[in-house]
Amino acid sequence: MKKALIVFYTYSGNTEKVAQMLADELSARYETDTVRLEALDESGSFLKQCVRAFRKKPAHIKENVPFDVSAYDMIALGTPVWAFGMAPALRTYLQKSRGFAGKRAVCFTTYGSGAGKQKCINEVVEVLKDKGAGRVSTLSVQQGDISKKEILAAQLRESLVNE
Repeated sequence: MKKALIVFYTYSGNTEKVAQMLADELSARYETDTVRLEALDESGSFLKQCVRAFRKKPAHIKENVPFDVSAYDMIALGTPVWAFGMAPALRTYLQKSRGFAGKRAVCFTTYGSGAGKQKCINEVVEVLKDKGAGRVSTLSVQQGDISKKEILAAQLRESLVNE
C-alpha cells in the first residue's frame, strides 16, 4: 500500500482538525502517518508569534519527526496563516526536510480573515517545488468552516482529485 505523511502545526486546534479529516480521506488509499510539529521556543503571545512569522523566523522544533520523506508517496503540509505567512514551526520543518523529489504534495492552510492566505500558500508551494516535489495541490479552510464537515470533506476530495 502507498504511504502518506501529514505534517502540520496547530496553535488553536483548527489545523489539527483539518489534518485529521485529511487523514480520514487518505486512509482508504494510503497507509497514513500524521505528525504534529511542536515549537520548543513558542511565545504564549499570539501577536509575538505573528511578528515572528512575518519576519520569517524559524522555530526550534522537537526533532522526533521524519525529516526524510523519501519513503512516502504523498506528503501533506499544514499551517495556520499568520501575518501573511506560515507558522515558524513549519518553516523550520521545510528547511530541514528532504526527499521531496517527484512526490505528490498537498499544502493546506487554516485562516481567520483570509488576508495573506494566498501569499502563505504560494510560499509553501514554492519551497516544495524548489525541493523537487511533483504535483502540488492546495486547500485553504476558513476557521468558521472547519465545523462544516460535509463542506470540508468535499473541499478535501477536490484537492485530492487526480492524485
